[in-house]
Amino acid sequence: MGEEGGGRSCGTTKELQKLKQQAMEYYRENDVPRRLEELLNSTFYLQPADVYGHLANCFSTFAKPPTIHRIVGKNVLDGLGLSTLQVEVFCTIQNFPKSICSVVIPTHFEVQENTVPELVEAQEAERRLAVSTAVQWVNETITEELRGLAPSSQAEVDCMLRAFFANKVQEEKERKALEKSQEDSAGSVPPSQILPPPPPPPTKKRGQKPGKKDSVYIEKPVIPAGPAEPVLCGSMAIGAVSLAVAKTSAILGGIPLYLNIALLKHNQEQPATLTMPLLMASVVSCGKSSPGKLNLMKEVICIPHPGLTTKQGVEMLLEIQKQINKILEMPTPPKAENKKGLNGNKRGQQPVTGKMSHLGCLTINCDVMEQPLLLIQGVCANLELELGTNLHLAINCAGHELMDYSKGKYEVLMGTHKNAAEMVDLYVELINKYPSIIALIDPLRKELLFTQDSEQWDSICNALGSRCYVIAGTASKSISKLLEHGSISSPRSHGLIIKHTNQTTMSDLVEITNLINSKKHIAILGSTEGESSDDSLVDLAVGLGVRFIKLGGLSRGERVTKYNRLLTIEEELVQNETLGFNEEHTFFYFNEDAKKALEAAATAAGELLGPREPIFPTEVVEESARS
Repeated sequence: MGEEGGGRSCGTTKELQKLKQQAMEYYRENDVPRRLEELLNSTFYLQPADVYGHLANCFSTFAKPPTIHRIVGKNVLDGLGLSTLQVEVFCTIQNFPKSICSVVIPTHFEVQENTVPELVEAQEAERRLAVSTAVQWVNETITEELRGLAPSSQAEVDCMLRAFFANKVQEEKERKALEKSQEDSAGSVPPSQILPPPPPPPTKKRGQKPGKKDSVYIEKPVIPAGPAEPVLCGSMAIGAVSLAVAKTSAILGGIPLYLNIALLKHNQEQPATLTMPLLMASVVSCGKSSPGKLNLMKEVICIPHPGLTTKQGVEMLLEIQKQINKILEMPTPPKAENKKGLNGNKRGQQPVTGKMSHLGCLTINCDVMEQPLLLIQGVCANLELELGTNLHLAINCAGHELMDYSKGKYEVLMGTHKNAAEMVDLYVELINKYPSIIALIDPLRKELLFTQDSEQWDSICNALGSRCYVIAGTASKSISKLLEHGSISSPRSHGLIIKHTNQTTMSDLVEITNLINSKKHIAILGSTEGESSDDSLVDLAVGLGVRFIKLGGLSRGERVTKYNRLLTIEEELVQNETLGFNEEHTFFYFNEDAKKALEAAATAAGELLGPREPIFPTEVVEESARS
């Protein structure tokens, strides 16, 4: 018995010695003895009140950097109660998974108003499918591919997301090719597409003399709208995950998201200053879906002067919005109509009323083009604000919504149609009359090669480029296409509105803003029509250094939260003494012939122009007032 007991004791001792030896090797490999000794010595000299808290803080500095544990996609509701995608990132921190942050990305779908129920239902079904597919991508494949990566490795994450998306695009192509081959083998022939007949020749205007030409412009047949750029169902998963990883990296690094984006843009070198983007705030909407006759102005936008702070600009915009609300709420006093009707307008013109739109501004019914502009002029006069000095205006024309393909013309007012050349004349006349307008967004539909619209984009830029920004929003290609072609010259414009949707990664946003800056164009980061309460868009705008940010109006919670984030960021930059200053609005000539002609005229008048100088809109206003 004694021998057996002694044998067991000897075996146990050997096992303990072996475990001790393994433990010593394990701790030595991880440098535990040295670090522990140093930590205990430093703790003794410091003698902190909370010993274990101090030790915990010190040990945490030796922990491995966090890595992505899993990514979770969810179907949530946006600000309009419609389906969209939320992505939440969990990281492994000190051996345990922990939720770090979540983001919500808006969908690319436009909000349909005054549309037949069938189209609305079809779009809602397409939206639900897109979101559910994105959720599936995130929860099944993307989370597995990104597991173990450091959130700070944004370039690596975006590269993997791009490769995943490219595979999905290829799968979709193969699926469509298979369907087509099955249809061909079955002998089914797709119906041929019948183009609408060209519009009838223009009728002779009343009072026009026989043989007299009304215009030298010769209309070309209007080509129907080209197919929309395909959006792969589920692609929003790519943009959402990329943004979520960037936000996770910022939180773990103890820096704001806008600074993390700025580091990405500047190759991890922190810029000395960051500039707040200029506000483009919608105040009224008189677009195609508004109840009045006017279709041309989907958004009338106010732009506070670049010399104002964001806080001053927001306060000004709030006062303008309050004044507009008061004016629209006031009952119209009954007056006897004269021959022209009330206020010199056409007989039977309805009083202006308004309702809140999904864009965060009032949709008002206007029957003539001057109404919304005169409304804002009156409000500014009441507030002692000078248009063209304290603030400027921009018009979102939404040209793609105005085209009446049955007539081949743009319906600017209900029953009033204009061809592309007449639209250019209309815009020139509008800017001449209201020089405080310094930007036209989508003045024409998306250009189609070798069409009159392609030529008229050039005409608008040549006619107005020296005093007004011509901006391509919906008329521009997607970010993916722009980067693929490496060009932003089509359509011809001063700048682009870019949006973070679909498969756009953080790396894509950095690349496209670098491309825009290299071409001396302006970048505008815009919100989508259906927004959520996620305010990451503002951080992207500040970090990327865009010139303008277009958020809609100062109403609706999903939009106001972004304005609040702007105010917070500005306060942080002021406290850190890193706030940069915006330059004045400057324009340039697209047409060198027009520039030379202007210089020649000035020389003949004894006012030889010196070297090319920036043209300031305030100078345009003063010159117009003097003349």
